[in-house]
Amino acid sequence: MSCQAFMRTDLFDFELPASAIALRPASPRDAARMLVVEPGRALHDQIVRDLPDWLRPGDALVVNDTKVIAAQLSGRRIGRATEPKIEATLIKRLDGSRWQALVKPAKKLTPGDVVRFGHDGRVCLLGQLDATVEHKGDAGEIILSFAMHGAVLDQAIAELGAPPLPPYIASKRTPDDRDASDYQTMFAAREGAVAAPTAGLHFTPALQEALAARGVSLHRVTLHVGAGTFLPVKTDDTAEHKMHAEWGCISSETAAALNAVHAAGGRIIAVGTTSLRLLESAAAEDGQLKPFADETSIFITPGYRFKAVDVLMTNFHLPRSTLFMLVSAFAGLGTMQHAYAHAISSGYRFYSYGDACLLFRTTP
Repeated sequence: MSCQAFMRTDLFDFELPASAIALRPASPRDAARMLVVEPGRALHDQIVRDLPDWLRPGDALVVNDTKVIAAQLSGRRIGRATEPKIEATLIKRLDGSRWQALVKPAKKLTPGDVVRFGHDGRVCLLGQLDATVEHKGDAGEIILSFAMHGAVLDQAIAELGAPPLPPYIASKRTPDDRDASDYQTMFAAREGAVAAPTAGLHFTPALQEALAARGVSLHRVTLHVGAGTFLPVKTDDTAEHKMHAEWGCISSETAAALNAVHAAGGRIIAVGTTSLRLLESAAAEDGQLKPFADETSIFITPGYRFKAVDVLMTNFHLPRSTLFMLVSAFAGLGTMQHAYAHAISSGYRFYSYGDACLLFRTTP
């Protein structure tokens, strides 16, 4: 087991101006800024399309090919005297007709209630989709049993739903048709995420071609990002925080190819914290990657010994988040505090639609 220390959550706090949170992505995507962070060295202000210059022939990029589903549904409770509006975010498929969801306002629903999603004027199975509340948890999560099943249900959700933009974007502007494409990476292929693997949003075909010309290989893994990525750490100590499980998959072919990269002296560059968390979940203590098809709830904080990933490309994360804890474990808390202070003072844009940083791992 990798040794890691549990720490006070306030160590990962910092002042982030609201104006620093990006509401739209850069255009073109690879025109976003990229801060290069090498522990013990000066920071470098770059742009994403400079990425090939920082990699070597024989290195391997690992991207997450999960696809964001239209998991945000709007509707109303029916069958009682009043019909309050209900907002639901699907977070985990349980079977062909049931989903776990987060709902607002949760206090308006009890088991047995029926929620009708959709509205008049949309062509989708008469524009409505009914679901019965099967169970309600203590934290506002519920189990919805839909009146449809399988591919028909998937089609209805796709037509009636919307991409579940993070609350720090959706609270500042209304999601629109641009988000359907902006909040999806060019690698998106396997449906199941309710949040985008946002580091992958920076990639374009031109950047992919430049990386290939540099001699950098590209490999795909899948981690279906869950709604837990939206949740801040509310406990005073990281030991008390519970990570949500997410399903991931690394094929035997990909595991073998990445092991061969390391054996030949190349580096593994994880594109995004989701790729990193999956790779570390699949790695043995000696760094060898094994095929993986399971849920992971790995929680990485300073003190963790990284086994598989050498370089991390990621976005800028929010204060007190598990993701800022992860990058602090990767490059050092002091290094990341300095890098983030520079990013804020230099006008870098934060979070899902924001800029990138390229982190080189600190050596133990």
